[in-house]
Amino acid sequence: MAKGTEYPGFETLGADIKEARKALGLSRRALAEQVSIDPRYLANIENSGDLPSVPVLYELARICKLPIERYFHPEAEPAGEQITPEDRPQIKAVSRTVFADYRGSH
Repeated sequence: MAKGTEYPGFETLGADIKEARKALGLSRRALAEQVSIDPRYLANIENSGDLPSVPVLYELARICKLPIERYFHPEAEPAGEQITPEDRPQIKAVSRTVFADYRGSH
């Protein structure tokens, strides 16, 4: 299993998910059920830094209201900078390509 520490931008993903889950008042089991994964898998993501699959990452980010571009483009947010609206079309184009490649490989 790939670890977040192996990929720049994903180092804090597990801790971010855990913090957001708690802020939303969700138990690990409740969030896992919403994403249709085993609570032990979620525990590994949160505590061991395991990287989830792209569909699971998408659902976790959506439910936890995490800015997914933060993980894929860490250089875009140094020292609190935000991604501008002008950057979004480029991000969407890249995302469509990644998801198309992902779907086509299975």
